[in-house]
Amino acid sequence: MNEHDQEILTLLTRLKLYGLAANYENYRNEPWLQNLLQLEQDERKRRSLENRLRLANLGSYKPMVEYDWSWPTAVERYQCEEILNVGFVSQGSNVVIMGSNGLGKTMLLKNIGYQAVLAGYQVLFRTASDLLRDLGAQESMQGRARRLKYYCQPALLCIDEVGYLSYDNTHADLLFEVVSRRYNANKSIALTTNRVFSEWSEVFPNSACVVTLVDRLVHRAELVKLEGDSYRKKEAIEAQERRSKERLGKAKSKPKPRDD
Repeated sequence: MNEHDQEILTLLTRLKLYGLAANYENYRNEPWLQNLLQLEQDERKRRSLENRLRLANLGSYKPMVEYDWSWPTAVERYQCEEILNVGFVSQGSNVVIMGSNGLGKTMLLKNIGYQAVLAGYQVLFRTASDLLRDLGAQESMQGRARRLKYYCQPALLCIDEVGYLSYDNTHADLLFEVVSRRYNANKSIALTTNRVFSEWSEVFPNSACVVTLVDRLVHRAELVKLEGDSYRKKEAIEAQERRSKERLGKAKSKPKPRDD
């Protein structure tokens, strides 16, 4: 049996086509065999991608092709595009996206998650409030341990909106536990925040672990900084102006009442 035959047998076994593998000699020269293997591989890739997207829980979002790079007053486009190649995941590095509201942090985060799914990685997206509420709701040590394991399994954990709410010491400790476990396992976190790190003590007031949490988060991290005014506010103003013009146009087009 030559090397090609051995590769085909290995592939049949990996695809769990055990019957064909056991009777390979009878079918090795059949013209349909290669087509069958290609169909099986393509279908399994499709189902795997579909399953990873479902588990990632990314929700709806705009693709980066719709991002207006000219709107932020400060953004390193090359840096963002390099991060979207998701090479940082294989290195166990983190990405922290910082900026005020309405600059596309969540949009960028979800696109990073999507690209990681396409690259074959297991991804999980959660807002900070959902993640911490889930962990905090576990009443038993066993239940909390299971949820911590759940959040530490994916190759990439996307945490959105750190800094929009304040949390107590228990929640700070839980986030510290997630960050520390992933740090020690060389697994990546991509995170958005509207607060600079010096303000995280306001997000987690009176928590002793904040400094260490930030230290472990940024040790192997790419920091993305977005500056400028809210794009959502810009869209809202433009939409209001458009509606005003439409109403004015309708008012002008109405026939004037006749004086009889």
